[in-house]
Parts: sequence; C-alpha cells; structure tokens
Amino acid sequence: MTHHPGPPADAGHTSHAPDPVPFGARLRAAMDARGPLCVGIDPHASLLTAWGLSDDVAGLERFARTTVEALADRVAVLKPQAAFFERFGSRGLAVLETAVAEARQAGALVLMDAKRGDIGSTMAAYASAFLDAGSPLFSDALTVSPYLGYGALSPALAAARESGAGLFVLALTSNPEGHEVQRAADADGRTVAETVLHHLAEENAGAEPLGSFGAVVGATLGDLSAFPLSVNGPLLAPGIGAQGATPADLPAVFGDAVHNVVPSVSRGVLLHGPDTTGLRDSAARFADEIRTALG
Repeated sequence: MTHHPGPPADAGHTSHAPDPVPFGARLRAAMDARGPLCVGIDPHASLLTAWGLSDDVAGLERFARTTVEALADRVAVLKPQAAFFERFGSRGLAVLETAVAEARQAGALVLMDAKRGDIGSTMAAYASAFLDAGSPLFSDALTVSPYLGYGALSPALAAARESGAGLFVLALTSNPEGHEVQRAADADGRTVAETVLHHLAEENAGAEPLGSFGAVVGATLGDLSAFPLSVNGPLLAPGIGAQGATPADLPAVFGDAVHNVVPSVSRGVLLHGPDTTGLRDSAARFADEIRTALG
C-alpha cells in the first residue's frame, strides 16, 4: 500500500495549545479531592532550630524538601513564603525553584506567598517572575498587595489569565496594623477592603465552578458579615493554629462564603516535623477538622 502523507500541520490552519484550565477550577477540584487545606512552607530560623537544622542554605534545603516530600501528594495547596528563601540570596531562590517544581509535580497547587505590589513595568516584571508558565518560579497562584490602587494589579491579572494562574489579593488581613488602611472609608462610607472585594467579584463574574481571583481574609477576625465576602472566588484564611483560630471558627467568620475558604496552617503543621509521619498526621487532622466544621 502506498502511503500518502497528509498536508503539513500548518496548511490551511494555525495550531495552538489548548487554553489552560483556570486556577479556580483546579483549586475546586483539588479541595474536593484532598480537602480544603493550605499548608505554609515557612522556614524561618526558629523552625529550622526546632527541626535540629542549621540556619543556612543546607538547613533550608532539608526543610523544604522534607515538607514537600511529606505533603505535596496529599494536601490541596502548599504555600511557600518567598521571604524565608530570599534571605539566603541566589542559593535560597534555587531551593525555592526546586520546591515549587517538585510540589507541583507531586500534584499540589503552589501558592507563592510573596505579596508583590507595584506599578507599570515593575508589576509586570513581578508577574513575569511568578505567573509566566515559562518562569522557573511559576506558581499556580500568587499573593499580591492592592495598596498602590487596585488598577495597578492589571499586569498580574492579565498574566494570570493567560497562564491559567490565580491571585490572592490582600483584603482583610489578621495583623492589627491592617485596620488603619483596610477599614479606612471613602466619602461614600465604603471601606478599602469592600472596594477590593467588589473588584474581585467583578473579576470572577460568571466563572464556574469558582473564580481564580481571591482575597486574603484572616480567620482570626471574628464576624465579618458586614463585608461582601461572596466574590465567587477563593478566600485564603490564614490564622488557623498558632495564631489562635480553629477550624470550628470558620462558619462564624465567613458566613455564606465559607465553602470557598482555603484555610491556611503553617506552624500548626510544621512544628510536627521533621518526622514525615508527624507532618502528614498533623495535616490530616487539620483537614478532617475543617471538613467537619464546614459540614
């Protein structure tokens, strides 16, 4: 039989890669499969010491690798805090690159906690570093600061849409100092936090099953019913564990938006290392408590 080759691949049409699955859809699937839990990777000096590690790049690498190996195949989200890697310079960033790649390869979504916020080309450069699929630090989502004006986040929003990544925008943080900015009101009485949340609701309008643009809202803040938390996007809720909040507090804090909450635990899990079983058991306990609290 004579083989007749078909037309060249580019004959008559242009092929292109399929659009990436948006972060919100991937997050919902991960939380449904693995439970709604985000575990921080925060290798600050006291935790390295608690693990019996040296406060240097070798200790950092051991800490990061142990945490990723213990948890990346079973928790929905891992959240490295960039500052604790950056403090060791280029070698610390190399450890961070490896941790991100290995965590994603094992199936965890990686939320880079870097809280970047700037204007114009500088914001675009931050977006390129963390939200460009070709970057060695590419993450599934990034924390960002809106306090140079929400519109200044435009380069990050555009980059996230293109790569299928997400953003978590600071809105109602748990630190006491945040109140003077986040709860400051304009002439119409709307607070800065409400303005941020309204913008996020607009970004996520029509997205199913969940938008990709979320807010950071502290789990320690008590009743937040005065704020429009139902933004059709995820709500990263730090403060569970060492900061004093418990999974049982979540329904009272988040109300109708509680099923979009991504509770975040760092020290509450990490203090059980470096034993792999201790890390896994602690994460599993938090995940079970959160499932129970959310019904």
